[in-house]
Amino acid sequence: MVNPLFALTIASFLLFILFLFFQPDKGVFWKWQRGLMSTKRILIEDALKHLYDQEYKELISTLKSLAGALSITGDEAAELIKRLQGLRLVRIEKESLFLTTDGQKEALRMIRIHRLWERYLADETGISETEWHKRAEILEHNTSEKDMDKLIASVGHSPYDPHGDPIPTAAGKMPPQKGLPLNDLEIDEVARIIHVEDEPSAVYAQLVAEGLHPGMLVRITDKNVHRVQFISEGEEIKLAPVVAANLTVERLKREQAIEENYKPLTSLAQGESGKVLAISSVCRGQQRQRLMDLGIIPGTIISMEMSSASGDPVAFNIRGATIALRKEQANLIHIESVEEVAQNVK
Repeated sequence: MVNPLFALTIASFLLFILFLFFQPDKGVFWKWQRGLMSTKRILIEDALKHLYDQEYKELISTLKSLAGALSITGDEAAELIKRLQGLRLVRIEKESLFLTTDGQKEALRMIRIHRLWERYLADETGISETEWHKRAEILEHNTSEKDMDKLIASVGHSPYDPHGDPIPTAAGKMPPQKGLPLNDLEIDEVARIIHVEDEPSAVYAQLVAEGLHPGMLVRITDKNVHRVQFISEGEEIKLAPVVAANLTVERLKREQAIEENYKPLTSLAQGESGKVLAISSVCRGQQRQRLMDLGIIPGTIISMEMSSASGDPVAFNIRGATIALRKEQANLIHIESVEEVAQNVK
């Protein structure tokens, strides 16, 4: 005969387990369900972004290209497209995938959120450039309307993200694509970088390591099937053509390219002086404001006084005050030597 007390204990234990599993909102089952729905929603949003990006670049999207972009199987991609068709966000024509009007609106909304987050991470935080895209990929899927209002208040109505991609307006407007790959330039042509592609991440990390960013001026000095060689901000840079293709530029007339003669503040030797021409556009947010607060603005004369025993930081005379700057900061300050200024005046 079963002990009634034992049976009651077992029954109570099973009820407790069921309660933990199916407890409203907090139960394991409901958390799993929400996680599943969240995963499906993220896949839908990522698919819409990918399809819009392909259309923007005038490329054709297929089931296979979508599966590759989202790292899912062909069967999973087919199920995802079926879901998108059911939501009237995607249409299929001869095996090619196209966004509907509603699909474009939703895609642009997600792209706007993503690029605003990248703008915020670049301008308002000290997070590494290689992390902006990955962080924004996470944040974009969990951004409420209230969060959006705060985000816009922080970054304002910026037209571009830090990679040079246009940020869609609240009305869903996007400018047409412009520019050409860096490796399409001919030797001695001058151009300005207007976009740095942030995928694949390994290639982007190489571009970041070279200090390349939108706004920089470049002049091609050599190119062949193995490399593209150019000068930017006084530095000679060599890239493999496949890497150079991730830089989009717009051609400039040679007389527009005065900045190609910029030198970094670190080029000064002890006792030499230079006139500030600009602060690199890669210097943003609080770091840029700090340099400006120190009086580092176009026209300021800066003298190199001494370096520390290790060579970093370096002491400069800025508007009568001796201020130590790390080399990574001084490299962001573009100057023209005082001697060159005098020669130009003559």
